[in-house]
Amino acid sequence: MSPGNPRFAGTEAEALLGALDRQRATFRWKTADLGPDGLRARFGASTLTLGGLVKHLALQEEYAAGPKLTGDPLGPPWDTADWESDPDWELTTGAADAPADLYALYDGAVARSRPRFAAALADGGPGQFAHVTLPDGRRVNLRRLLCDLLEEYARHTGHADLIRESFDGRTGEDPPADFVSPW
Repeated sequence: MSPGNPRFAGTEAEALLGALDRQRATFRWKTADLGPDGLRARFGASTLTLGGLVKHLALQEEYAAGPKLTGDPLGPPWDTADWESDPDWELTTGAADAPADLYALYDGAVARSRPRFAAALADGGPGQFAHVTLPDGRRVNLRRLLCDLLEEYARHTGHADLIRESFDGRTGEDPPADFVSPW
């Protein structure tokens, strides 16, 4: 089994967290070991960059495990971004960030998110309500929150796959057995 593969016969919580860790590991491997040129690489006419995707998924981790899960506000750098003038700030600025800063931002977000979700699942299971409430008053449970984060990863790992292959030829479905995730 490659790094991040979920257990084949686990509980619902283990399946959700295992699938999420698999997506995280695959995304991290697809974007690993790149310098500024690689993080600015694009595919075709798309404006997406690997750096933008790294920063975007860092935001998604922080947002899901903070405001959506617990109601805690976002911290730096998200709390000072000018979202009014650039609603896609993380995607548009990520390519210009230093590689070490991007990787630290993403790895830190995942390192904070993982224990928050594990603790929430241990406390009340996937059916418990998260903090987020829809505009019509409906509440979102933890299962839905995790599935939404999985969907976000699946979409953007596919983007990263195409961009990375066009940049230096890296391909593959899962990280190699010797890949060690930073968290």
